[in-house]
Amino acid sequence: MSGAVRLAVFDCDGTLVDGQHEICAAMDEAFLALGLRPPAHGAVRRAVGLSLPQTMRHLASEEGIEIQAALVEAYKSAYRTARAEGRVSEPIFAGIRPLLDQLRADGWDLGVATGKSMRGLLHCLAVNALSDHFVTLQTADNHPSKPHPAMLQAALDQAMALPADAVMIGDTTYDIAMARSAGVRAVGVAWGYHPASELIAAGAEAVAMTPAELKDILV
Repeated sequence: MSGAVRLAVFDCDGTLVDGQHEICAAMDEAFLALGLRPPAHGAVRRAVGLSLPQTMRHLASEEGIEIQAALVEAYKSAYRTARAEGRVSEPIFAGIRPLLDQLRADGWDLGVATGKSMRGLLHCLAVNALSDHFVTLQTADNHPSKPHPAMLQAALDQAMALPADAVMIGDTTYDIAMARSAGVRAVGVAWGYHPASELIAAGAEAVAMTPAELKDILV
């Protein structure tokens, strides 16, 4: 890495935290609210990382755009209600906090690029005491869905980092494809929602089995 600013951008769900249970529960509620059969949870997990409109196009491909749009709003409502009632748990994966602390100590700037809304991301970081760890936060509110590179390009601009001095870290093929489109290193993690073999096939230079191994890859 050649520049003065080294930037490590992390996906959120499936990489920093495990939010699959709440995501699946809200998806069940959304589909049932519209009288539709909820999708299999495996399919829901595979769509984590996409923006909500893109997710509904995947999970309700046989429905029209009006139903898909209604599903987006129903999901948002279900998730907001769960969060307001204290039912949302997005625990940080073991080993992630020491990894982030060590990277910062080693001079890395950190960022997040996620399919979450900004409101959802800020809540997730706050409850996990991670709010002060990141210099750039990019969400689906203001960007096209992954794997479009817009979120990653915005993170680079905000952190004033060059693509050659940055790395995207994520658990899905969407993260890997986004990194490659932006000309950034792509590193996968094996504790999320897409298998390591798919991450390698999508172009990841390596897949970390643990956060400790991830640190060694980033050196």
